[in-house]
Amino acid sequence: MTTADVTIRGAGIFGLATGFVCACRGAKVRIIETKGIGAGSSGGVVGALAPHTPENWNPKKAFQFESLIMAPLFWRKVEKLGRVPSGYGQTGRVQPILDDKALDLAHRRAGTATELWQGMAKWEVCATTGSDWEPASPTGYVIRDTLTARIQPYQACHALAKAIIQMGGQIRSDSYRDEGRVLWATGYEGLKQLGQELQKPVGGGIKGQAALLQYRASQLPQIYAESLHIVPHFDDTVGIGSTSEREFDSPSDTDEQLDEVLQRAYDALPCLRDAPIVQRWAGVRPRAKSRAPMLGHFPGKQGHYVANGGFKIGFGMAPKIAHVMANLMLDGADEIPQGFRVEDSF
Repeated sequence: MTTADVTIRGAGIFGLATGFVCACRGAKVRIIETKGIGAGSSGGVVGALAPHTPENWNPKKAFQFESLIMAPLFWRKVEKLGRVPSGYGQTGRVQPILDDKALDLAHRRAGTATELWQGMAKWEVCATTGSDWEPASPTGYVIRDTLTARIQPYQACHALAKAIIQMGGQIRSDSYRDEGRVLWATGYEGLKQLGQELQKPVGGGIKGQAALLQYRASQLPQIYAESLHIVPHFDDTVGIGSTSEREFDSPSDTDEQLDEVLQRAYDALPCLRDAPIVQRWAGVRPRAKSRAPMLGHFPGKQGHYVANGGFKIGFGMAPKIAHVMANLMLDGADEIPQGFRVEDSF
């Protein structure tokens, strides 16, 4: 007797979110993960759900916008069913404007955001206030947007897992056999394996190092300054990160590169200098060759599918990706946008 309609390999954000939507639609879901929930890059500490700039609109930006708009309802449902917090909050973002050229561009983007964001969020140019929780801005102005949100990645993965179990799903750590439709959401190692099977590169891993500080700022917006995301979380911690390393010896070790990241964060927000470091984190994020998420049928494997390549935007894309993959796997409805298909990374 079949005990699963959908088997998902990988308990990162894409696998869990897709499993959650499938379970909500009545499918029997089994997730197989041998390393632990959120064990890869989905167990990070930063959790910035930041939109692309509102200009030069394309399918990738439109897809991300739709996903960010879906996110509040998606995560409320996860929390209601799983009965644990995800750390989601649409708290907005502040960015310093460094020179007159950037100020002019920010004003123009404020105009395009009105159209492209359809009145559902704002991108505004505002005068600085002198708050401790505000980066220095040479022009005296900052960008404030209301679309940016935050998530506690590891916590969000466990909230999804709890919700799936509450709906009768399974999460197993052994090598259980595949049943039903099979989704491969196996991170950067899965991208490498797929490339080997296809005998062509389709993507790989980019290491990131980040830190978690103890600091009470849970109701404040996140900051993007010094090329860093500084993200206040619901539990009075602040995520700082991250590096982008194409070459590395160890996927999980931190080093002096993280010390440099922290120094840049202190320069941007001096109020963080004395904040205790709770965790130093490193992990490898999967990036498809196309630089967009990789979605669709697994080449050469009937009934098998791929959802991978989230890189830095996986959590922000997850609500929409989960619905697209559930529709494809359960109904055969192909809603994958241009540039996101598996073959786009060949």
